[in-house]
Amino acid sequence: MPSAIYKRDNMCRKTKSAIHRRDRCFVEGWRTVVKTKSHYDSPLGGITLIADETALLGLWFDWQPGYADDDSAVLGDSPTIGAAKRWLDEYFAGCIPRTEVPLLLEGTPFRKEAWALLRKVPYGETVSYGGLARRLELKRADGRRVSARAIGGAVHRNPIALIVPCHRVVGADGSLTGYAGGIETKIRLLQLEGVLKQTERMDVDCESIDRIWRSTR
Repeated sequence: MPSAIYKRDNMCRKTKSAIHRRDRCFVEGWRTVVKTKSHYDSPLGGITLIADETALLGLWFDWQPGYADDDSAVLGDSPTIGAAKRWLDEYFAGCIPRTEVPLLLEGTPFRKEAWALLRKVPYGETVSYGGLARRLELKRADGRRVSARAIGGAVHRNPIALIVPCHRVVGADGSLTGYAGGIETKIRLLQLEGVLKQTERMDVDCESIDRIWRSTR
């Protein structure tokens, strides 16, 4: 039996082989998964979002290196992408986002541990790479040491920017070290959250953002 996946009537079928990708869908186990890709125009520039039927898989600024378009995703919208765009609307309006976005973070067990802690860094606050490493050490029952360098590697490979706030990680001395979206982007995000001063900040009624979204549903 051939091991390829054949497209028929816009559906994907699989054989007993491992995961294969073709014609804008992929098979995971025995379940056919269709991925959707969409674009969001933020005040800082274009953002690409990718989701499957149940969770957001990726979110990145279009100029980030190493984040090429996923040709297995269908261009369009979905409930998950809609929720992510609402989250982005709230965030870029200067509000603490209230919208819940289901996430599926794919990576090594260590990276998933680091990303889970990263998600707990509050809006408007920062943490150092070493500080995040110490938090992970305390969380582990076996007391294994974690290096700031290892945390830096996990942060750099975060597949879902902003919602998993890698821009809130700084150097031990508070310096704004590397960010996949660029240091200027990191500065503007931290200015938006009030961590860094900016010359002008727009007053926004965060409740109005919620009302606008409700009126369009």
